Amino acid sequence: MANITSRVQSCCIKLSDTLLQALRAINDGTAGIALALDVDGKLHGILTDGNIRRALLAGASLNSPITEYLSKEFISVTSEVGRNDVLELMQARHIHQVPVIDNENKLVGLHLLYDILGMNERPNYAVIMAGGRGTRLSPLTENLPKPMIRVAGKPILERILLHLVSYGIRNFYISVNYLGAIIEEYFGDGSQFGCSIEYLHEDEPLGTGGAISLIPDKLQYPFILLNGDLITEVNIDHLLAFHTSGGYIATMGVKRYFHHVPYGCIETKDNNIVALIEKPTLEKLVNAGVYVINPELIDIVPRQFFPITKLIEQYLNSNKSIGAFEILEEWTDIGQHNELHKARTGQNLE
Repeated sequence: MANITSRVQSCCIKLSDTLLQALRAINDGTAGIALALDVDGKLHGILTDGNIRRALLAGASLNSPITEYLSKEFISVTSEVGRNDVLELMQARHIHQVPVIDNENKLVGLHLLYDILGMNERPNYAVIMAGGRGTRLSPLTENLPKPMIRVAGKPILERILLHLVSYGIRNFYISVNYLGAIIEEYFGDGSQFGCSIEYLHEDEPLGTGGAISLIPDKLQYPFILLNGDLITEVNIDHLLAFHTSGGYIATMGVKRYFHHVPYGCIETKDNNIVALIEKPTLEKLVNAGVYVINPELIDIVPRQFFPITKLIEQYLNSNKSIGAFEILEEWTDIGQHNELHKARTGQNLE
């Protein structure tokens, strides 16, 4: 137990403990849960107030051993599971605590809903572009906006939203156009997702940049701008810290892309072959569709079709710096059938 925090340790009990000792752990740990460990630190079960109350109603006393009343079919995750996935799990199962275990079932941490939703609220807004037609994914998008296509049981847009909420983003603008009513009906005002959502209605397509001209309020902090067809685990804390510490007027999230050329390549000089390279791998940084934008740039954007990259290009030769933040985490652009199939199955289309 040396590698877990004192708060988590205060929630832990021994398998030989009584219901009274479990109740004290629930009270002292302030997490609403007691975690029953063996001498090796392996998690065997959990107890909540509800478990103890049901045990007492069934005739147990506070001096009864916990072993008979442990809940052994509990939800847990490994440390590799991201906070947005944990939040998704909590909402789906209506639970407030999720233990973190290693591959030997030893307790290494504890996720609490309060920590994810309440401790790290940020003043930054997020703007999600969800108004495109998604023609490249036809016929899937004939009656469904692309951001509402499901991956692993959730609409892509919901996965984006929950990921940002897990990093303390509570205020959202979602730009809608094509079949936007479906998005608005599903997400509503955002309260059921732990946030507040306002909608930017594009009467005609405005592109990734033009839609931010519809923002009605004067924002005070840099805002996050994302395409609504991304699956990404980008670390929002690191992204915003990078933008702020670099003094950038805008930051573009970039992803390292590798292309394997299936042929032997040659290099020439004055029509002479100077090198042979067998099936090389080319490496480039590509635009990941994730941005941080300073609020003063909103007034520069025209209310017309306007890609956000055009705004960035305007500053490339100025004294204002544009940052490039490399996304090291998972990132997939669900723009074509192969990418969607790969996100759903982990495999490319044949």
